[in-house]
Amino acid sequence: MSCKQEPTDNTPWVSLFDGQSLEGWTQKGGTANYTVRDNSIVGSTVHDTPNSFLTSNKMYGDFILELDYKVDPSMNSGIQIRSNSFPHYMDGRVHGYQIEIDPSERAWSAGIYDEARRGWLNPLTRNPEAQKAFKQNDWNHYRIEAIGDTLKTWINGVPAAHLIDDKTSNGFIALQVHSIGDDQQEGTEISWKNIKILTDSLSKYATETPIDPIITKNALGIDEEKNGWQMLWDGKTTDGWRGARLDEFPDKGWEIENGVLTVLSSGGEESAAGGDIVTKETFGDFELKVDFKITEGANSGIKYYVDTDINKGPGSSIGLEYQILDDERHPDAKLGNHEGSRTVASLYDLIKADENKPINPIGEWNTAHIISKDGHVEHWLNGMKVLEYERGSDDYRKLVSESKYVTWPNFGEAEKGHILLQDHGDRVSFKNIKIKPTTKE
Repeated sequence: MSCKQEPTDNTPWVSLFDGQSLEGWTQKGGTANYTVRDNSIVGSTVHDTPNSFLTSNKMYGDFILELDYKVDPSMNSGIQIRSNSFPHYMDGRVHGYQIEIDPSERAWSAGIYDEARRGWLNPLTRNPEAQKAFKQNDWNHYRIEAIGDTLKTWINGVPAAHLIDDKTSNGFIALQVHSIGDDQQEGTEISWKNIKILTDSLSKYATETPIDPIITKNALGIDEEKNGWQMLWDGKTTDGWRGARLDEFPDKGWEIENGVLTVLSSGGEESAAGGDIVTKETFGDFELKVDFKITEGANSGIKYYVDTDINKGPGSSIGLEYQILDDERHPDAKLGNHEGSRTVASLYDLIKADENKPINPIGEWNTAHIISKDGHVEHWLNGMKVLEYERGSDDYRKLVSESKYVTWPNFGEAEKGHILLQDHGDRVSFKNIKIKPTTKE
């Protein structure tokens, strides 16, 4: 495959910057200054404002991007790719992949950071050649390839990052001016020029890299690890899990393939095939994240504070449930002792999730996020908080008394319990199952 830039470049590049105006770009986030000078976009820092982003008006999925930049040695910056700004996500905060610009001694320029999400995904700790390639007080050249789930970067022709990650497939490109502290000089500058993109015939122009990829599927990033997250499922085996009514993992009804854990379809009956699976470990306060993907008409759930010694009869094990459902096609969406309380991301049969929740279409991945600390519980879906409640409060107990759970004493109030993935007879897949146990203060 072609990789060398010849003196005459016949690649059908499309320019993203006309050299004279900011046409085609919109500022989001903070209020840093963006101007045009000497055929360059110039960003300069201001005090008392968050990170600023000059974002492309067009959205891009697969592409090859090249540009040049020159940065003040005291600054931190970056190029956002496949990034987004949604009202439901941190009030519109820009988030997504960032190709780092780092003139500090750390020298992680062209590493890949996940802005306002997971933090560092591909640092340059093991790539001294790329770290040395950055030129202080001079123009630096980036090549960024985003094709499918694979992101690759080069700095001044030196291979820098190689990441396989499928979190986001589409979004804008943005030029970041980082926020500054009170002790930092206002008006420091970064300039960008020769910003050009390729979106056609990418296989013809894509470049091989000698760097082994960092694969994020069923793995923690360095920032997640530092912050106390741990994988609940290793992506390959059944280690750490068992059947809710078994000592070991079920021998049917579940499959592990290509880093995905799937409960198989068996006609929509509850716990009639392999049955529910639970963590062998129990958890008190925690944060839990699970990526899930449903099929048409599917029903499942993520339960927490599960006691598998309760309910030895038919049906599922008992615990608080983050509902997983095809709201449009499954009849449960219209059932429940509290209206709407059996729709996706709801606290099953008790509290309805926000109607404006951002759910991805059938066949696409969604991220469930449950936070439970000191009795306060929150359900999140794809970065939006969709409900919250207090375990054991008068309001909570009233909801339980009006629900199907009224027959279970102290329902949902256990100090510790298992995490459960439900077999409701429909095909539903899970991956990136991670937990952050938290200790009481």
